[in-house]
Amino acid sequence: MASSLDARQDILVEEVPKLGREAALKAIGEWGRPKSDITHLVFCSTSGVDMPGADYQLIRLLGLRPTVKRVMLYHQGCFAGGTVLRVAKDLAENNRGARVLIVCSEITVVTFRGTDDVHMDNLVGQALFADRAAAVVFSADPLPGIEKPLFEMASTAQYILPASEGAIEGHLREVGLTFHLLNEVPAIISKNIEGSLEKAFDQLGISDWNSLFWIAHPGGPAILDQIEARLQLKPEKLRATRHVLSEYGNMSSACVLFILDEMRKWSADNKWATTGEGLKWGVLYGFGPGLTMESVVLHSVPL
Repeated sequence: MASSLDARQDILVEEVPKLGREAALKAIGEWGRPKSDITHLVFCSTSGVDMPGADYQLIRLLGLRPTVKRVMLYHQGCFAGGTVLRVAKDLAENNRGARVLIVCSEITVVTFRGTDDVHMDNLVGQALFADRAAAVVFSADPLPGIEKPLFEMASTAQYILPASEGAIEGHLREVGLTFHLLNEVPAIISKNIEGSLEKAFDQLGISDWNSLFWIAHPGGPAILDQIEARLQLKPEKLRATRHVLSEYGNMSSACVLFILDEMRKWSADNKWATTGEGLKWGVLYGFGPGLTMESVVLHSVPL
C-alpha cells in the first residue's frame, strides 16, 4: 500500500493554521485590543512541516500586520506549552510595549497508522492524543483598566532529565509521525519533579507543594498518579489537569493553556479570591521528547 503521508501533509498545511485562527480570534476578542496592536507571534505545532510555515499562514488568515515578528516551533511535542510561554516572556520583557500572540494548534492525522506486535506504543499514542488549538496574548506591561491579566509568570526553566534518553521519541517517516514511549516514563518524571520544584521555589521559601495551584501537562493518568504519590499531593491539586484530560484528551502543546483556562474559570465560578483557586503561587509543567521538562512559576491575580 502506498504511503498516505503526502495526503495527510496536504491536510495539515491547510488546517493547522485554520484551527489556530479560531483560537486566536477568541483570545484577541477577550484581550479587548485591536489585532493591529499585536507585535509578535509565537506559533507551535507538532503537526506537519511546511515553508513558509503555519506562522506565516496565520498572519494572512488573521490579517495581522506584515511587520509582526514571528517564531515558529515545529515538533517540540508535549512540553511545548511551557516553551511558548517561556519564549513569549523573553520577547515581551526585552521589547518594550510588545504584545505577543501565542498559538498552539495540533491535529493528529499525521500519527494515524496501523499497529503491530512490536510497536504497541503507537496505538497508545493514537488513543490518547486529540485535535485542539489554544491561544493567549502575553505582555510584560499590561495597561491598567484595558488589559486584565489572568496569570503572571515569575520564572521559567527547561530540563533534560537524567537517564531519560529514548524515553519519549517521535520520528517522521513515510508511514507518518511515529511515537515511541517507554513504560518507565511516569517513573522518570516523578523521580525528578521534586528536585525541579525545590530549585524553582527555593528563593520564595516554599516547600509545601500542596500550597501551590497546579497546571500539569496530562501526559496520561499514570504520570499524574505517580506525581501525586511522589509529592503527596491532595487529590484536588490535579483536578483541573484531570478534568481537561478526561474531556479533551492529550492535546500536546495546547494542553496547559486549556488547563490555565479551566482553572481561572473554575476559580471565578467558585468565587475564590484569585485565578489560582484562591492561592497566590502555582506551577506549570510540560513533559515531552527528550525526556524534556518545562516549568513555569506562576503568580495568580485577584478576581
